[in-house]
Amino acid sequence: MTQRAYNFNAGPSALPQEVLEKAQQQLVNFRDSGMSIMEMSHRSAIFDEVHNEAIALLKKLYAIPENYEVLFLQGGASLQFTMVPMNFLAADQKASYILSGSWSEKAFKEAKLFGTPVEVASTKDNQYRNIPALEDIHFNEEDAYVHITSNNTIYGTQWREFPETENIPLIADMSSDILSKPIDIQKFGLIYAGAQKNLGPSGVTVVIIRKDLLEKANKNIPTMLKYTTHADSNSLYNTPPTFGIYMLGEVLKWVEAKGGVAEIEKHNELKAKVIYDAIDNSNGFYKGHAVPESRSLMNITFRVTDEELEKQFLTEAKAAGFVGLNGHRSVGGCRASTYNAVPLEACEALRDFMVDFQQKHQA
Repeated sequence: MTQRAYNFNAGPSALPQEVLEKAQQQLVNFRDSGMSIMEMSHRSAIFDEVHNEAIALLKKLYAIPENYEVLFLQGGASLQFTMVPMNFLAADQKASYILSGSWSEKAFKEAKLFGTPVEVASTKDNQYRNIPALEDIHFNEEDAYVHITSNNTIYGTQWREFPETENIPLIADMSSDILSKPIDIQKFGLIYAGAQKNLGPSGVTVVIIRKDLLEKANKNIPTMLKYTTHADSNSLYNTPPTFGIYMLGEVLKWVEAKGGVAEIEKHNELKAKVIYDAIDNSNGFYKGHAVPESRSLMNITFRVTDEELEKQFLTEAKAAGFVGLNGHRSVGGCRASTYNAVPLEACEALRDFMVDFQQKHQA
């Protein structure tokens, strides 16, 4: 087999090699059925077991209380930008949106179609280099909900602490850091996340939603856009992304085998430190985008201070087997996405490449 690439893609991103190899072994004949899991009915007993195993394991790993539902949907986080206000923001209501990057801007824009989203904090004026300070954020107790994006893939920032919203439901887009560290689920009314960064392949969207919110949701919207439709049918109202759910379950088993989310967090901290140290110890040759107290453990964004050298850096990195190091097309620069499945060895290899490149080209 060709040597595995050093995969730093922002999404779809690296999957655990053990999971890929297991899927390869099971691809043609899943559990002695004579079929691939991609060929069998989503109503079959075999798939029902796979589906429920994945739900149960996610609840276990994240200590999700009984008063929450776990849903497997489609459409990515981008559809959730619409579903959230469609279900919970009436035309005469306001909701608080905290802007910390491009994806929170997109969510804010969609909410304007249904009610009145209010920008209660933003770090756009600082080029989204940091997360808003908690003491600067103020809510109205009549808000329908508060929306945040927990990790910002483009700018490389991440919430360390979440705002206290008391009786106002806190809704979070956790697409790029879900399952990367332990969180208190009970702080949130709803969490949503595309699977393609930490949970599995693209095509599955996980929603964790408090049951009392389901009871309050708008009933006068299309069937497929109601959370209650999917909660009432255990996410099997229509044909789900069966292979994606199977892979998600296998990734969850991998997380459990690694010691659970707390151990995954320790590993993520170590990986990120390896690369951040290379930036911080470069005497200005590399410059991080995010301020240190807001740095993401999932997306490490930086520039080579000389623009022409930056182009050369990315070209040589690609030739050396590093994939996905180009920054987002909207901001440029460099970005290393170090999601759960990215091994420490890949981060060490990138550090070594960065140090070597600097030694060759620093004036």
